[in-house]
Amino acid sequence: MTGRHKIGCEMDTIGNTLAGAVENWLRDFEAALTGSDKDALEALFSVDSHWRDLLAFTWNIETVSGAATIADALCDRTAKMAPASFRINHDAAPPRMTMRGGEADVLEAVIRFTTKIGPCEGVIRFLSATADTGSLRAWTVMTSLSEITGFEERIGAARPTGEAYSRDFAGPNWLDRRNIAIAYEDREPEVLVVGGGQAGLSIAARLTQLGVDTLIVDQEERVGDNWRKRYHALVLHNQVHVNHLPYMPFPPNWPTYIPKDKLAGWFEYYAEAMEINFWTETRFAGGRYDETDGRWTVDLQQPGGVRNLRPRHVIMATSVTGIPNLPEIPTLDRFDGEVIHSGAYTGAVERKDSKVLIIGTGTSAHDMAQDLQSNGATVSLIQRGATSIINVEPSAQLPYTLYDEDLTLATKDLIATATPFAPLVAVHQSMAKEATRLDKALLDSLENVGFKIDHEDTDGWQFKFMRRGGGYYFNVGCSDLIVDGKVGLVQWDDIDTFVSNGVKLRNGDVITADTVVLATGFKGPDAQARQLLGDDVADRVGPIWGFGDGQELRNLWVRTGQPGLWFTAGSFAQCRIFSKYLALQIKACQQGMIDPVKPAD
Repeated sequence: MTGRHKIGCEMDTIGNTLAGAVENWLRDFEAALTGSDKDALEALFSVDSHWRDLLAFTWNIETVSGAATIADALCDRTAKMAPASFRINHDAAPPRMTMRGGEADVLEAVIRFTTKIGPCEGVIRFLSATADTGSLRAWTVMTSLSEITGFEERIGAARPTGEAYSRDFAGPNWLDRRNIAIAYEDREPEVLVVGGGQAGLSIAARLTQLGVDTLIVDQEERVGDNWRKRYHALVLHNQVHVNHLPYMPFPPNWPTYIPKDKLAGWFEYYAEAMEINFWTETRFAGGRYDETDGRWTVDLQQPGGVRNLRPRHVIMATSVTGIPNLPEIPTLDRFDGEVIHSGAYTGAVERKDSKVLIIGTGTSAHDMAQDLQSNGATVSLIQRGATSIINVEPSAQLPYTLYDEDLTLATKDLIATATPFAPLVAVHQSMAKEATRLDKALLDSLENVGFKIDHEDTDGWQFKFMRRGGGYYFNVGCSDLIVDGKVGLVQWDDIDTFVSNGVKLRNGDVITADTVVLATGFKGPDAQARQLLGDDVADRVGPIWGFGDGQELRNLWVRTGQPGLWFTAGSFAQCRIFSKYLALQIKACQQGMIDPVKPAD
């Protein structure tokens, strides 16, 4: 070991000492890459290290772990991408000691570099323990493609001049041009996005700024109806500073927790302001891919009939949860009252003084129960399985502490992507323990009234979301109602049978009901793909969402086994961050830089 990266007792200093250590490491890293020196590369990484690449080296989103494996992978890809000019990005953040991935005393630096494709950025982290060996060894490295040279986003200095809209007084103005663009009477879109929520809007905005002709279709009557039509009292359960859409952050006077109608209005404004082509009242009814032409033929059901389009790419942005999951509920057919799925629930006003049973104890179930109880209904939850309960403050906000740091949103998003799977699991396990400690009084009170808490959930609610799309509830009041007996609780195992007017318990008691709501979740995006595009396409793609045996979400934001078919979904932050990488891949496909199908393993 040369000791050139040594930081030892100077780990707690700020400025030139930390920067110098990182710069020395970057110099040695670049030299090892240039020389394809696997041994030198391996020596620069901790044994238990991780490299996450977002397109910069691989044109994929993938994670490689272990020093030797990382060295092999870097050497394999260096010749194709020619990475160079590695340096600290002081404009984003200076090198600093911080806590990341459940580890204290982590040296973190934001970096810049270039490849033959374009400018790149990333984040590198070192554990203080590596100083004991005499050299600085990387713990995690994230590399990310920022843009494609020659095909930069049309923002800032590259924005349109607007002269075409104002100098030709006899010609079409801006509105005329927008109406022509939206109509698609003289051309086909390059990309069709199915779904106009945060996922669809984010990717359409990104593609539009890259000059890729993109159309969103959505079955609702207005942009934003996917939020506007939800139950009356709904607000977001995570805070405003995490939930921005690309390019247009929410105004600084917006509430910490955004009401659903305010958000719906913003979606409508966003689509107009970002000049997103958007067809409402348009249902995607199916599509077929022509291998020869490299285009889809898609069927779009509109009020006036069926419209066919031939895009090169279809992006399914229909959320993690698409088709209602309607399990077989024994004896439910004996119930004579109203039975609806939670997806059809719009509010409690019309159910004042009614009696409602809700099957399920996830977020939707709790929110509906609180809405109903607050509006004069008698409501009980039927619990089928243990559920994770987290107080909305502060416990549910623990994963977002990064977004409280004094950095730009772009830098925070970059840092947020820089923690690979294994350290991410570790930090979420730590946060789950802390949430359990903070919420002990609530959890004990719930268990005292018979509510089953999921004590097996050691990885935290975010991993529940990424693995199964639910199974938790952020307490904004309903848990307290359950503890106080204002919302009833029935365990599934205590039910003998449904009867015409409710449920009969094993002890002979009958809980009467006018309505049964099935808060039983939704089938994943792969089920929707199978329904809309057929078995052959679904089989070529495989599972969507969740991790399987890998370290990245499956078939999200990357090329799939079906040419020209992409998937995007997730939280506001996920959609904002990863829409960039999805858009860059489609632009690269458009320019013939990569194939529109996932390479064979």
